[in-house]
Order: sequence, then structure tokens, then C-alpha cells
Amino acid sequence: METSFLFRRTLQAVLPATMLLAACSKSDTPAPAPADTGKVTFINAASHIAPTTLKFLVDNAEKASQAYGGNSGYQSINTGNHTLQVAAGTQTAFSTALVVEKDKSYTFVASPSASSSSTNGLTFTDDLTAPSTGKARIRVINLGQGVATPVRISQVTSTVTGPVVADIVTGVALNTASAFTEFTPGTYALSILDNSATAGANPLAQIGDGSGSGTGTKNYEAGKIYTVVFSGTNGSLNADQKLKAFLSQNN
Repeated sequence: METSFLFRRTLQAVLPATMLLAACSKSDTPAPAPADTGKVTFINAASHIAPTTLKFLVDNAEKASQAYGGNSGYQSINTGNHTLQVAAGTQTAFSTALVVEKDKSYTFVASPSASSSSTNGLTFTDDLTAPSTGKARIRVINLGQGVATPVRISQVTSTVTGPVVADIVTGVALNTASAFTEFTPGTYALSILDNSATAGANPLAQIGDGSGSGTGTKNYEAGKIYTVVFSGTNGSLNADQKLKAFLSQNN
């Protein structure tokens, strides 16, 4: 009995000290502050080597693996300076610096070089401001090789007197991206045209359902933001490398 009593008294004395130490340990070790981040989406538009799948690495860590025309969706990346690499298999096809700012969103597109003999890359800063009520927003990234003039996104409607063209985005030069432009949502088979006045009946590519097939239609929804990537080579005899339009959603 005496031994049991002494044990209980000792335990009662030790417990408060142990609990105090545990409490001190928790309060003295604050949780680390979350890192500042931005977002990057990776697109494979390297038409000169289509249909090759490409890997996208940031500081040697793989962020995405995309088939031709594929879009990874936004990946969270810590702010600061990074090295971005594009790899085909085990070979690095392209390397560039990537600077990520806090809360900014970017699109990186793997694309052909000016001579179409090697892989290049373009980075665009994305303005993801929500569209006005009842509207959607769309842009085009023009990577179409062998197209003499800037391009536009248009709705082409056939009539008895010929095609009627309603432009949504115009004047997009090679290797540039248009601004996100508001338009009325709905179900359309949009087209990529050159900027000439007579191009309405002869689209360079149909956006269609957005898969690159050029067929079907797409239901564009109010409040959504879309990117069209126009890529390929005009007049190519390679089915994989012909002019195509791929569609993705940014939000």
C-alpha cells in the first residue's frame, strides 16, 4: 500500500511538468509559412515533331507529360527564378528561364523554332479576369507555320449568297497571343481564318469540338475563359503536322 501511494504521488508530480513541456514545445515551434506561388500551364504545340509526346520539367522535376495538342492545366510553382526544360524521351529539346511571380498565371507553349528544325518555347502571362455577366472570353495563340498573314477567330455561316463572317478575335501575328476577348457564349463551330477579306469560305482550320480534328461543335459557356492554339504547317502532307486548332479552358 505504501509503495502504491508513493508511486501515485510521484506520477502526480511528474504529469504537470510533462504537460507543461509539451505545451511549450508546441508553442515554440510555429508552423512554417506557406510558400508564395504562381501557376503555369504547359501546352505541347511542337507541330514539327508531332505526334511526339513531350515532358515539361521545372528545376529537373517533371510537371507534365503532354501529347501533341495537349494542355496540362495550371500547375502550382513557387515564385522566383526557375529553369524550365522540354524533353522528348530522354533528350532535352529546349531549355529556358522561367520567372514566376506571386499569384500570376502563365501559359508555356512548346513550339517550332523559326526554321521548324528544332523546338522552341513561348511564355505568356494570362489575364484570368472573369468575363462580364453573360459573356465568355477567348484568345488565340498563333503558331501556324507558312501562313502569310495574321489570323482571326471567326464564326462562319453559310447563306444563299455566300459565307457570312463574324469576327471574334482579329490580327494575331505568328508566335503571338491575342488578348482574351469577350464574346457571346453558345454552341459554335468556330474557324481560324487569315486576315484577308476573301477568306470566309476557306478556313485555315476549323476549331470544331476543340480536339484538333476540325469536326463537330463546342458549347462555349458563360463565365468561362478559353484558349485556342493554332499550330501546324500550311500545306503539309503529314496528317499529324497539318494546320489544326486545339481548344482548352483556363478556368
